[in-house]
Amino acid sequence: MKKILTILGFLAVFPAGVALAGDDCFVPMADWQPRDAVARLAEENGWAVRRIKIDGGCYEIDGRDAEGRRIEVTVHPATLQVIELEYKDDHARPRRDRERGDDD
Repeated sequence: MKKILTILGFLAVFPAGVALAGDDCFVPMADWQPRDAVARLAEENGWAVRRIKIDGGCYEIDGRDAEGRRIEVTVHPATLQVIELEYKDDHARPRRDRERGDDD
């Protein structure tokens, strides 16, 4: 009986732990670094920033890396640790000037 209660207790806690693991950026706003610090982080890494926004409780930097590739970087708001750096494919959609027909 004790073994069954232990297993049931584990199963009751396990899903909550999994849900919390995906919530990397849950931080009170009072503990956030300012947006200027995020911009400095980008500059130190050689990233050209197009936009800094808040997404899912994290800072998100949209821009280009030092090689000119499009990037999307997820940054922890309190520690400024890079949580995820994603490269975007420029070839997935036409450039804006071609969409307007400005090919000359």
